[in-house]
Amino acid sequence: MTESSPGQRPTGVLPDKRQVAASFSRAAASYDSVAALQRRVGGNLLAALPDMPSPTRWLDLGSGTGYFSRALAARFPQADGVALDIAEGMLRHARPAGGARQFVVGDAEHLPLREDSVGLVFSSLALQWCEDFAGVLSEVRRVLQPGGTFAFSSLCSGTLQELRDSWQAVDGLAHVNRFRPLATYQALCNESGLRPLALEVRPEVLHFADLRQLTHELKALGAHNLNPGRPGGLTGRARLRALVAAYEQLRQSAGLPATYQVVYGVLRKES
Repeated sequence: MTESSPGQRPTGVLPDKRQVAASFSRAAASYDSVAALQRRVGGNLLAALPDMPSPTRWLDLGSGTGYFSRALAARFPQADGVALDIAEGMLRHARPAGGARQFVVGDAEHLPLREDSVGLVFSSLALQWCEDFAGVLSEVRRVLQPGGTFAFSSLCSGTLQELRDSWQAVDGLAHVNRFRPLATYQALCNESGLRPLALEVRPEVLHFADLRQLTHELKALGAHNLNPGRPGGLTGRARLRALVAAYEQLRQSAGLPATYQVVYGVLRKES
């Protein structure tokens, strides 16, 4: 990803949202089988929620298969819950398990909700796919009630750096999804009109037996390479052998490392 100035919106470096929606819709049935990291991160985000009275209504933004919609429903049983995702296939998969009272196909940059209509917006590992993060923050501020909370986790640059570096040694093309730098998250949160209560990065390192296991997991999550300008067609055997050889140089006793740089943020709408 081109490192832009902190408050500047990066242009043309994140995937087209229609491709994101289609990819995650296709992955709905396989997602939960490989979502251990996603559940750990979302659990961390739930634990980071400040002490607060039960909201009358919450929004699970980028709700996916509904795992955290169900967790929010358990935590706030009297509240009205809305699960919103851009991927219709995810919502179809989530609806039979319940949790939210409403399942809505929608875009985080253009929320189909009224002003001051929710007390909590919760979003775990979804907003890294939104190019206009400033627009997301503006929409969240619009729909939050005064005193409401916005809690999110996302990914920043440095995520899957081992895979990126290994590809760089092979051909230098964009084979790995790019994410905005931490400085951009910091600047945009500070400029959002919401009060940041917490904003930090915590790396999460997963280990895989081999490269095939990693790439299979990314595909099952729907999070394989969606970059604009990504190479088309099949990857040749010689390049795959070179990639495996490059990644193997990074092997640790636990396996091949894959680092996720996870951003956690908690913000409040003061008025």
